[in-house]
Amino acid sequence: MSQSITFKDTIVIRSRPDTLFRLALDPRRREKWDPSYAKAAYVGEEKLGNGTQVRFKLPTRLLGLSFVARYRNLQAPTRGGWESVKGFGPVEKLSQGWSFRPIPGGTEVTLSTDASVRYKFVAKPVERVLRQMSGQSLLELQRQVDKQGAQLMEDTAREYQQKQRDDQKAAKAAGKKAK
Repeated sequence: MSQSITFKDTIVIRSRPDTLFRLALDPRRREKWDPSYAKAAYVGEEKLGNGTQVRFKLPTRLLGLSFVARYRNLQAPTRGGWESVKGFGPVEKLSQGWSFRPIPGGTEVTLSTDASVRYKFVAKPVERVLRQMSGQSLLELQRQVDKQGAQLMEDTAREYQQKQRDDQKAAKAAGKKAK
């Protein structure tokens, strides 16, 4: 007897929807920042589009299971998602849907997770793992965006300091020439 699991998590992130869309749905980018997936890669053509297939591998702590998913409902940059092509482990079906709604000061990101497990007795543990993965993905997405912003600010500050030093040296050299 299969058991359904459905939930949504929402977070506000200070970034543009198009940036978040690419980070969340492009498997090459997601593999770099999301610890919920050990590997993520396109199957066949490397293009983000409806019907494109992606192979995900979960980390060892999540039993290291692999599965193939197909993208669906992609409407950049507002929403997109994928669903598993066939079952894996105790999971018959797994799908994720991302929604990016622009609001003043950032983007409201909603991650919807739908799953169907084969046996009722594993529903609670699988739901716990899926909720943990969902929350962790949203927090890591926030950290990834903050890290990019912090790096940009650090680079800008470094360039400004270098410009000030160069201006001071030029002023000093001009002062020596005037004497």
